[in-house]
Amino acid sequence: MDLEPSLLIVEDDPTFARTLRKSLERRGYVVTVSAGVAEASAALARDTPDFAVVDLKLADGSGLECVKALHAHDPDMKIVVLTGYASIATAVEAIKLGACHYLAKPSNTDDIEAAFAKGEGDTAIPLATRSTSIKTLEWERIHEVLAECEFNISEAARRLGMHRRTLARKLGKSRVS
Repeated sequence: MDLEPSLLIVEDDPTFARTLRKSLERRGYVVTVSAGVAEASAALARDTPDFAVVDLKLADGSGLECVKALHAHDPDMKIVVLTGYASIATAVEAIKLGACHYLAKPSNTDDIEAAFAKGEGDTAIPLATRSTSIKTLEWERIHEVLAECEFNISEAARRLGMHRRTLARKLGKSRVS
């Protein structure tokens, strides 16, 4: 690894991305910020970062797509998914697609660095019960089906029994390609 490790942040909230970037740069990382899946792909064409922090819900697609692309580009890259929409289904998919850790927002730079450093799971994590809302269950099911369909919006919508525009709206996309 380089003396200054490189890191890619994929986050569509410019304020949060700027804050995270400054914090990580102070810790010695060379940081590149991408606002979505397309920008992250372009960044990968220029450089291969050592680390990546990926938001789950992006304006131009799912962070899971980004995790898959990053892992395919470099299987040794340490990828942490950071999201305000944490769910069991998306956590499982993120890990299966190549993320090394999954953090719920709010998380700070210490949490992210600790996640990069973890090589194995933690058996001391307390088991907790939580009530799951209908909205959370819907979000989990949508991402589960998206992953099964390799992020094909039309196929996922068909399997979910909804119009593809409805699915795109639910994912917060402005445009479906």
